[in-house]
Amino acid sequence: MKTIKSITMSAVTAAMLVGLVGCAGMTAQEKSTAIGAGVGAIGGSVLTGGSAIGTVGGAAVGGVIGHEVGK
Repeated sequence: MKTIKSITMSAVTAAMLVGLVGCAGMTAQEKSTAIGAGVGAIGGSVLTGGSAIGTVGGAAVGGVIGHEVGK
């Protein structure tokens, strides 16, 4: 089970890094939204023990918060 969790966290981290490379043409608000979603996904995953629902929920909440902060 720990192997799956480790692979999942590595995949999420790699996806975030690839996603951040694409931020070059984004506005400040779009960057804030993307960063908030990434941080929220990690937070949701950690708080729920790697649950997919927790990760997606954290990403959604983080994206909304990042969007509002970036205004």
